[in-house]
Amino acid sequence: MSFPSTAAQLVTLAAEGGEHSGNHESLSPYLTGGGALFVLLLLLWITTRFNRDR
Repeated sequence: MSFPSTAAQLVTLAAEGGEHSGNHESLSPYLTGGGALFVLLLLLWITTRFNRDR
């Protein structure tokens, strides 16, 4: 198999896969981002509680 034919097959495969791929309808980007921000802030708060100088 030569490089051009392999590249052509990959382009065809990517084009076919791109038609059906997409975000899941139930995942809201705002909910996902807000949840990630909340988790990171919670981890930051926990880290600062354990890292106090006494």
